[in-house]
Parts: sequence; structure tokens; C-alpha cells
Amino acid sequence: MKTVIVVDDDASVRRALARLLYSAGYRVEESDSAESFLEACPAIDAACAVLDVQLPQLDGIALQEKLSKRNGHPPIVFLTGYADIPMTVRAIKNGAVDFLEKPVDEEDLLAAVREAVRLDETNRARAERLQALRARFDLLTQREAEVLRHVIKGTLNKQIAGQLNISEKTVKVHRARVMGKLGIRSVAELVRLAGQAGIQPE
Repeated sequence: MKTVIVVDDDASVRRALARLLYSAGYRVEESDSAESFLEACPAIDAACAVLDVQLPQLDGIALQEKLSKRNGHPPIVFLTGYADIPMTVRAIKNGAVDFLEKPVDEEDLLAAVREAVRLDETNRARAERLQALRARFDLLTQREAEVLRHVIKGTLNKQIAGQLNISEKTVKVHRARVMGKLGIRSVAELVRLAGQAGIQPE
């Protein structure tokens, strides 16, 4: 069962949204402010956050900007009492799944939450793949990693040998070990995987 966090300072709105989401098969957590949400969020494995824009103190847009600096925050669906085009554009550009007006149509909200949950699943799968990829690169020794960074830059073995003050034969050995540990066969694939892992050329 996926968890949705509802953040609204109006208790009656929170209860109504919680009932709707619960009836649609979601587990629901509630917060009455951005501050309480930020405190609770790390401990809640949420797949979506439904945020009111007009929160006291820290508003929903400012909360979104704070969350964007964290890794792994849930996708956001915004609710607002009035339409504000610049605010809507800003929220969507910052990654919000949807921006819905109150009183919100139930089907529109559920559709937005479903989209947020799908996005969360995609993000989690991507993060898991990246973690596994980086773990493969972590198997390399310091020297192998140095050779790798030269290789993805397009440096020839002879040039790598001169820059690292080792023999060309040793460079070839390190290249072979890099390819073996990463389970790849071509330099093109090495360049692609290194880019995905955030490894920069020497």
C-alpha cells in the first residue's frame, strides 16, 4: 500500500482528503504545516505529497524548493484556493505533478496522485540502478579509476602510460581489469556507463 502525505492547515480539508485517498487504497499521513511535514518526511516512505499552497509561515512553493534540495523526496501535487498562473508555472517547472484548484474534483485529484505514484516508482527504480552502477565502479582500484578517466577522455594507451609514468603494458592490464569488473566489452559502453555514474574524464 502506497503512502500519501497530506499537508494542509485546515483540519477538515485534511480529513476529507484522507478519507478520499484511503478509500482509493492509499495509506495516508497528515501534517498541518510545512515545518511538521519536513520533520516527519524522512521517517515516512511516501510515494506522493499533496500540498496546500497557502500554508502558514513556510508556504507550499517554498516547501517544494526546500524539498528539491533533498534526495528522494516524494512527487508533489499542489492544491490552491485560487489560480495564480505564475505560481503554477513555477511549481510545474520545479517538478510538481499537478496544480489543482479547491474545491478539488475527486477524480482529478486521484488521477494526479496516481501519476505521482507512477513517477515515484520510476524515480526509485532509476535510483536503484544508479546505486548498483556506482557500486560496480567502487570495485575499481585507485589506479584503475585513473586509467578509466583517461580512457573515457579518448587518451591512447601510450599517452596514458606517459602521463601516469607506467608502462603501456600495465595500462592495457588496468584497462582489461576495468572492463572485466564492470562487465563490459567496448569503450563506447564504458563512456556511457561512466557518464551515467557521474564520472568525469581526466
